Amino acid sequence: MAGAVEIPAAAEAIKFIAMTPKTALSLFGIGLVGGVLSGFLGSGGAFIMTPAMMSMGIPGIMAVAANITHKFGKAIMGAKKHSEFGNVDMRMGLVMFVALFAGVKVAVSMNKGVLEKMGAAGSNLYISVMFVAILTWVSWFMYRDIKRQRNGAAENASGKGSTLTEKIRNINLPPMVHFKVAGVRASLWLALLVGFATGFLAGTIGVGGFIGVPAMIYLLGIPTYVAAGTELFLAIFSGAQGAFLYALNGYVDIRITLFLYLGSLIGVNLGAIGTRVVRGSQIKLVMVSIIVMVALSRAAMVPVYLSDMGRIAMSHSMHDMVTLLSNIFLYGSGLVGVGLIMMWILQAYRRAEKQEKSEVGVSSQAAR
Repeated sequence: MAGAVEIPAAAEAIKFIAMTPKTALSLFGIGLVGGVLSGFLGSGGAFIMTPAMMSMGIPGIMAVAANITHKFGKAIMGAKKHSEFGNVDMRMGLVMFVALFAGVKVAVSMNKGVLEKMGAAGSNLYISVMFVAILTWVSWFMYRDIKRQRNGAAENASGKGSTLTEKIRNINLPPMVHFKVAGVRASLWLALLVGFATGFLAGTIGVGGFIGVPAMIYLLGIPTYVAAGTELFLAIFSGAQGAFLYALNGYVDIRITLFLYLGSLIGVNLGAIGTRVVRGSQIKLVMVSIIVMVALSRAAMVPVYLSDMGRIAMSHSMHDMVTLLSNIFLYGSGLVGVGLIMMWILQAYRRAEKQEKSEVGVSSQAAR
């Protein structure tokens, strides 16, 4: 293919898809849904977008490349919006910068190595297994936290407690850095670890925020809104580096990236507005719901990719049925997430309107 670097063992993995009107509209829709969720959660949208592109027949490594490339522009817009709301801790973002770059570099090298040795199906399998492992851990971790809070064991004002994450958060390992916007004081090494993990996952599956955001919240003690905004600020750098590295190897289809970006520009602004009217506990609930459904979607595809590699036998009918089940979980997660966000935003504005009318009525009576 013109303009692409030859990859001997995986030539089939770098074929561009036919860009029909239906494909373009689907990519725009994926970008729109992903943008709403990313603007609202600081993550979430991107880890729906990579599997959604794979379900369209785009090779996993190209889906990751398109996702991380489009994140560069989207992150600039999202970070700007969150910055206007005071949700971005620039100092934390700059502290994590070096570790973030190292994580992306390692991840891209590993993705390329898997593709060359195992082909397109092996690459898809590797990316899906990474999704399942990480999403399962994150969903269990966050569900346990939500359940503990509902049982009356919510975090106290000082952020101290007996859980493992709270013990890690309170480790006094010099040098300690004060992050003014986030209102926390944390170890530099812990911040760098979070930065590396965020970069590694961004380079591996196209999104690092669903590790970065929870890690900032639970390990560094950062408020939910600031964590979401700061992750989008970090995504500017991980997106730029990931786009550069994947483009060098011929994995970036700029057409896919542009359609994702157009949808995301609209969605990310809607999602960011939602953070101003929705409680932090609701944000966590949306994130857990989406994570669980996407994890189930990727888990369902594992036997499909093993069949494509010739490792297990699977009939065509079973192959199609499992793929359909995976898509139901995948697209259902996006619909559930965006639906909840829009419902809560409308409820918040209705409450605001009722309160405004009530205040006007009281003022009118007082004037009489």
